[in-house]
Amino acid sequence: MSGRPKLLLVSLGGTITMTANAGPGIVPTLTGADLIAAVPALADVGEIEAISPFRLPGSSLTLAHLREVARLLNERLSADTAGAIVVQGTDTIEETAFVLDCLVAGNKPVVVTGAMRGPESPGADGPANLLASAIVASSPVARGLGTLVVLNDTIHAARFVQKSSTFLPSTFASPSAGPLGCVIEGEARIEMRLPRVPSVDGGDRGSDEPVALLTIALGDDGRMLEGIPGLGYRGLVVEAMGVGHVPASIVPALSTLAESLPVVLSSRVAAGPVFSRTYGFAGSETDLLARGLIPSSSLGGLKSRLLLSLLLGVGLRGNELIKVFLGTARPSAHHQLA
Repeated sequence: MSGRPKLLLVSLGGTITMTANAGPGIVPTLTGADLIAAVPALADVGEIEAISPFRLPGSSLTLAHLREVARLLNERLSADTAGAIVVQGTDTIEETAFVLDCLVAGNKPVVVTGAMRGPESPGADGPANLLASAIVASSPVARGLGTLVVLNDTIHAARFVQKSSTFLPSTFASPSAGPLGCVIEGEARIEMRLPRVPSVDGGDRGSDEPVALLTIALGDDGRMLEGIPGLGYRGLVVEAMGVGHVPASIVPALSTLAESLPVVLSSRVAAGPVFSRTYGFAGSETDLLARGLIPSSSLGGLKSRLLLSLLLGVGLRGNELIKVFLGTARPSAHHQLA
């Protein structure tokens, strides 16, 4: 069939590729070509090339893997490839999609998908998710939206999507904003458009900068904070309570840390931003921000950690970090990248 858009499918592994092997449980065995062969309807959507650079569970992917994928996507999408589908394990889809959103430039669609049930399970959702993702990746209405996540015929923006269930096929949700749209009758329908998040210039070739993530719980005495610098971390993200609150007893430790490395204030709550000017008690958001912590805006802890690592990896520091988290500046490299 002529006139079909060219699509690239990049398979990284995950449940969608897992079958029974000699040992207990399922493991990644299938390639991207295997996945395409199992869904004949994909041929009606586009001319799809499959590559399989990795065959890993989602929990074993790293930023180094994702930088490699981002470089590949930047190269191919700058040519005649109309869109891309990235297949991986659902454990880390919300993180991978956000990283690719930060690292892949341009307006062509990048869609991340996977499956909650292996291909040998009754009711396997992988084929339907692949078909829906190809439909979105090939659709002009998906241009300019950055990286998207498509499962269960639902289209999510990378910056908002979260995994909400350990077992349901409808696991992915966007509690802060809602989904962007759905795939209905073989067509991508976008009901809400968001401005594209600026990509991190040079981020696909940046350095790895370790950033710790710490969730604050009731009665937390902050003893883990003391070890952060000595462990070699270059930054810290604190998932605070509510709109950005911590026990008053750990404020001195956080204040001291913020003097020597960037500390981002996020929330452990699934939806909503960190506040900036409502509460005034010791350990409140106003107290912490006045002590130099960086507000994450609406980004949760997982994505704040990734963004901070990427920004540090291209040389951003100080007020430049604050501007990016507040969305007021385009992130860019401040040193020569190899």
